[in-house]
Amino acid sequence: MELTLLGTGAPNGLPRPGCPCAACALSVGVRTRAASSLLVDGALLLDLTPGAALAAARSGHSLAGVRQVLLTHPHQGPAMELPPGLPAAGRVPDGRGLAVISGHRVRAVPMDAPGTGYEVTGPGGERLLYLPPGGAPAGLVDQEHHQLTYDMVVCDVVGRPDAVARLRAAGAIGPTTDLIAVHLDHDVPPGAELDRRLAAAGARAVPDGTTLGVGEYHAVPDLPRRTLVLGGARSGKSHEAERRLGAFPAVLYVATGGNRDGDREWSARVALHRERRPGSWRTVETCELAPLLEEEGPALLIDCLALWLTDAMDRVGAWDEGNWSEGGEKELRERTSELVAAIRATRRRVVLVSNEVGSGIVPATASGRRFRDELGRLNAAVAGECEQVLLVVAGQALPLRG
Repeated sequence: MELTLLGTGAPNGLPRPGCPCAACALSVGVRTRAASSLLVDGALLLDLTPGAALAAARSGHSLAGVRQVLLTHPHQGPAMELPPGLPAAGRVPDGRGLAVISGHRVRAVPMDAPGTGYEVTGPGGERLLYLPPGGAPAGLVDQEHHQLTYDMVVCDVVGRPDAVARLRAAGAIGPTTDLIAVHLDHDVPPGAELDRRLAAAGARAVPDGTTLGVGEYHAVPDLPRRTLVLGGARSGKSHEAERRLGAFPAVLYVATGGNRDGDREWSARVALHRERRPGSWRTVETCELAPLLEEEGPALLIDCLALWLTDAMDRVGAWDEGNWSEGGEKELRERTSELVAAIRATRRRVVLVSNEVGSGIVPATASGRRFRDELGRLNAAVAGECEQVLLVVAGQALPLRG
């Protein structure tokens, strides 16, 4: 089954008409994107958007052979232009099926938001799932109640990473599923930043006019098992770490800060973090990280190593010079070595957050300098065991490794 993406942008396209933002200003040339529209084997058109006939011609295709036109967008979606000779555009009711004269079978997948998703099965049995902007499937079981695994999923990866997580949890996205991002808007700058965010979700973007083979082998982005996200205060490092696991189900969020009864400002910070996490994530508050890393289970997000180190130094009495010289330093080295070894050996996907240190004023106290030195050592040791290391500055993630 051959799929041509006539457009890969949001309903208003990219750049948005009249928008002065930086992302739109950068969306020129091959980075421009028309509203998303898919042509399947030249016979089935999913979403009829302005300029579809011209877009098909630019990609070396024609709409003359189209036998069925189906809409996915909500009714307030992009304007439609019906080229001469094309059948009228329609919509399949949720849960219902349709047989196209070309040999394709289509099933409408119910959405959790306005719009219609379509599962397309080709004459050779290849499976494609196409979802509207801002939508996630409300049900993923076919008529025989068997779990589906699609050869290709085309959806709003940036806008609805939780939809990807839901599909993964149901087995609809497997290790070899080609995940293509469409409905791309100006929320993310194009180019390397877009590619980086999509790769974190196991997805990719392609230019308008690209033709892909559904069911053909394509190298799925290699997802790092261990990622370290470094950054200063309010740099956006925690948000970046959360975003890297937004497309994965059942993440375990490990908060190393512990409880601070009576501290209203700290409680407000914790509440803000919880608010922006997907509802399917669980939270555990602990500094016992090694046992979690050694267990089998879903992905871990550990936030953060600086608070873990504070707890570790508290335990060994590192703030007292006598305790430090009489065994505290040795105990801390053993505890950090245990953590680093657990990170090295873990089979779980893990994203770790830590504060980058050493770029500012030298701490005025001996204990402050000790903490700075130990955190720098810990960051370096953990980074050495991670496939990917990012430094977040002013909300911008700079890859240091991977």
